[in-house]
Amino acid sequence: MPAIHLYDKLLQFPLFQGMSHSELMEVVAHTRIGFHKYPAEKTLWTAGSRCEQLVFLINGQLQSEHFSGPRPCRVIEQLSAPYVLEPERLYGVEQHYQHTYSTLTDTNILTIDKAEVRLLMETQLVFRLNYVNLLATTCQRYDNRTRQSAPKDLRERLIRYFFSQCQYPAGPKTFHILMRQLAEMIDARVRDISQTLNQMQTENLLSLHRGRIVIPLIERLLMWNTTATEGNDL
Repeated sequence: MPAIHLYDKLLQFPLFQGMSHSELMEVVAHTRIGFHKYPAEKTLWTAGSRCEQLVFLINGQLQSEHFSGPRPCRVIEQLSAPYVLEPERLYGVEQHYQHTYSTLTDTNILTIDKAEVRLLMETQLVFRLNYVNLLATTCQRYDNRTRQSAPKDLRERLIRYFFSQCQYPAGPKTFHILMRQLAEMIDARVRDISQTLNQMQTENLLSLHRGRIVIPLIERLLMWNTTATEGNDL
């Protein structure tokens, strides 16, 4: 990839934002960056495989899949460029991907091996600060989930459950889970779960299928939840 095009692609990502033109051109000139093209319907990484590089989705769409909970719920998400795959897994105790990734469309990906990432941290202050900020934001996001006030009703409990299982809080999501399993996960009666989900279906927030819940845009649930909360406070 020509240096000027690579320069533009890197600027899409928070890890490189704030760098001067000369700093970013130095990164492009002295960092070994892999450029990969993949066709649709190709599995790239599986859950449990070791994370040894930063992976940047620069064009196309990926499907992310993982299993969650003591009674596994299979969660499928769509990820669109620009996106960085699990950068927090490059370091720490658990250095393995938590999701399986496959291509939904023809896809372009950039990769930077761990040794090169370490060199960038040593030589590029802005990159180092951006990485620390990204990790801190990830930690705070998970911590904030434990500090939320108690849900006001069953719908809010369901919305929080759906969001808690997602890697990215936007876009289409599919949950492969039985109604009774969902009821057990959030400690509610199956009848009440069914009534609430069917009401959400009539509002076009989701669609129900046998053993499967499809949410076209999960951010719409958050928008509804925020609007409802503000309305109750009036």
